[in-house]
Amino acid sequence: MLPGRPLNDWDLLSDETQLLLAREAMLRASETIANHAEQLAGELEAGEIADLGGPEALRLLANMVRLSNRDPIFPAGSA
Repeated sequence: MLPGRPLNDWDLLSDETQLLLAREAMLRASETIANHAEQLAGELEAGEIADLGGPEALRLLANMVRLSNRDPIFPAGSA
């Protein structure tokens, strides 16, 4: 890639860079999901939303998402 030239095509990235970016995107997305689950659980507990047994299920989801991010084995596909 030429300096100062914007990267407009995913395919211009090396396979290694694609995998690195994809992994980082997945980590950020899963942390966002976990944070939203925690926030929603808090709102349920505070009575902002009707509680139908959700806070503990949401915390379980948040923990499962976070635990899955700690797995050192990341399946590498073909890009």
